[in-house]
Amino acid sequence: MRCPFCSSEDTQVKDSRQAEDNTAVRRRRLCGKCAGRFTTFERVQLRELTVVKKSGRRTPFDRDKLARSIMIAMQKRPVEPERIEQMISGVVRQLESAGNSDITSDHIGALVMEGLAGLDKVAYVRYASVYKDFRATADFETFIEEEKLDSEESEEE
Repeated sequence: MRCPFCSSEDTQVKDSRQAEDNTAVRRRRLCGKCAGRFTTFERVQLRELTVVKKSGRRTPFDRDKLARSIMIAMQKRPVEPERIEQMISGVVRQLESAGNSDITSDHIGALVMEGLAGLDKVAYVRYASVYKDFRATADFETFIEEEKLDSEESEEE
């Protein structure tokens, strides 16, 4: 593993432990050249995923980008980081096991919305405001009213 500080390849693993609900290995490393310490994560990757954007542009799937967007929606919300990480891992597992290497950004957004709906309603609405491209406060009102109707209908069933 190359050191992020001096680019030396002389690094040693000092500590390894399970992370992210046993879906990753966290390794603490030490650079032999500059003595810099850094952390790496090792995860199983079932297949290379490609995101197909609304414009048709194709980019490699980036788990960290997904996590950042979810963390923005979750800012200052009373949800344990472990539950957030479990949700992110669940979304990634669903994407990897879907059987298709090409996934649309809409599909990713829908899975995240589903996960956030069960985790935190405020984060769910925050994420929806970006995912559904809200332009005015009326968009928030409409979305919340539709959600109320959907939840009332599902309670009646």
